[in-house]
Amino acid sequence: MLPPGCELLHITNDPSDAAGALVGDSLLGDAKLTLEALLELVEDGSSRAAPKPLNLPRTLPSPPSSPLTASEVYAALSELRPENAIVVQESPSNAMDLAMWWPTVKPASYYTFASGGLGWSAPAAVGIALAQEKSGTGRPVVAVIGDGSLQYSVQCLASAAQHKLKVIYIVPCNGEYAILKEFALLENTPNVPGLDLPALDIVSTAKGFGCAAVAARTRQEIQAAFSKALSADGPTVIAVPVKHQIRPLVPPVSSA
Repeated sequence: MLPPGCELLHITNDPSDAAGALVGDSLLGDAKLTLEALLELVEDGSSRAAPKPLNLPRTLPSPPSSPLTASEVYAALSELRPENAIVVQESPSNAMDLAMWWPTVKPASYYTFASGGLGWSAPAAVGIALAQEKSGTGRPVVAVIGDGSLQYSVQCLASAAQHKLKVIYIVPCNGEYAILKEFALLENTPNVPGLDLPALDIVSTAKGFGCAAVAARTRQEIQAAFSKALSADGPTVIAVPVKHQIRPLVPPVSSA
């Protein structure tokens, strides 16, 4: 589970977590106090150059898929990426596609939810956009939120509209809880009910909460909608139908 030469120190205040750790050493104690003590031992690294983004292989189908894959959607958006944009991510079934086409290259430019904390990122984007407004940074907030994840805290759209915040919601719409289907395959529990969401109308929902909203199905439509949203005074929701893709959470082990 750890690459060669890597050591893991697990800090927790839960004896059960310490006892159940699969690898590494566990230190039982208050995590905050422990980290404060460890910080005093860390040398100043301000002179170090920031690491370059991972050079992941990037390929796109030709001709384009219909509907587009999540990777194709993020590739189209990356061509118009504002240098100072902040990304808030909660589209777990295609998060790696986003990281591949929109790597984080500046501090305080990427926020996401803790594992299992579905529903955090959509309202968090509102808070982050409020902070940018109060501090006068002018940084746009791009929230990439799955159509399923958005349902947990969808009322945040009303807050974004009320405060006329500079936040753009990109909603890849696969009409399902794809990440839960992937977990079902991992746990050998196929056909879990209640994971299909075929009737969601993200555009109508967003308009009902007072946001500008549009559906974009092609690369050209996505880029046109994103460009318009970047110059808008308030929040915009861009719903993009994407191809159904259920991929393994853990890559299969090669028999070679």
